[in-house]
Amino acid sequence: MFKNVFGSGFLVRTAHVILTWVITLILFLHDTDLRKQEESGDLVQPVLFVLLVLVSVLLYFAVSLMDPGFVLSDSDAKFMLGVSDEEQEMIPQTSKPLRQRRCGYCLLQQPMRAKHCQTCKHCVHRYDHHCPWIENCVGERNHRWFVLYLGVQLLTLLWGFHMAWSGFSYAPTWELWLRQNAFLLAAFSVVGVFLVVVVLLLGSHLYLVSLNTTTWEFMSRHRISYLKHCGGDENPFDQGMVHNLWGFFCVCRTIVWEQVYFREASDPV
Repeated sequence: MFKNVFGSGFLVRTAHVILTWVITLILFLHDTDLRKQEESGDLVQPVLFVLLVLVSVLLYFAVSLMDPGFVLSDSDAKFMLGVSDEEQEMIPQTSKPLRQRRCGYCLLQQPMRAKHCQTCKHCVHRYDHHCPWIENCVGERNHRWFVLYLGVQLLTLLWGFHMAWSGFSYAPTWELWLRQNAFLLAAFSVVGVFLVVVVLLLGSHLYLVSLNTTTWEFMSRHRISYLKHCGGDENPFDQGMVHNLWGFFCVCRTIVWEQVYFREASDPV
């Protein structure tokens, strides 16, 4: 389920952890509301903040080290996996093109919605994108955890941003103010930049999830064999926003996308 901890992403993960805890330390060393509450003996919010930071770090490692859904053999990508012969016969012939694809890099059969990642050197089930920050692909097995991580990270950054703002102290001159608040200003700036990035990422992923499409499909629709022949903006995997969100967050099983793809053709008129 999890990949090797050491590898090309080791430095990225180490940098993430160090940066997270350095910023947390800065917030506690300056005269922020967290520091004031700690000194007054009110430890509820300081403890909750540290726990939230810890949860975000643990989620980061889980998403970073988790198998995103690598296709490791032809049996993993068997066409219409999990569909019985009787069920296959019930699917009528339609104008939608569908053929078994074999990856030109790893030479394995690709199930529908899979794509080869040249960074990870594997095909990935329901490939979304390769994220350089977690140094891992986002795919069928870890996509919901990636979105959950973004949500927790957003809460952490919002709280940290507010705490950093509360810690700026007054000084009669700009030079003296910068000397007093240099580290806090740096932390405030870094948190602000990451806050904007996380808001954009979380918003875009929730939007795409509500449509039951992936970043790769959204950006490269015209080049994807099973989508480019669909009329207009038709998405053969869209089952309605509520059903899409429920399936993404609450259904913990491998979905046979070939079945979903042909559902319109198999529905009675």
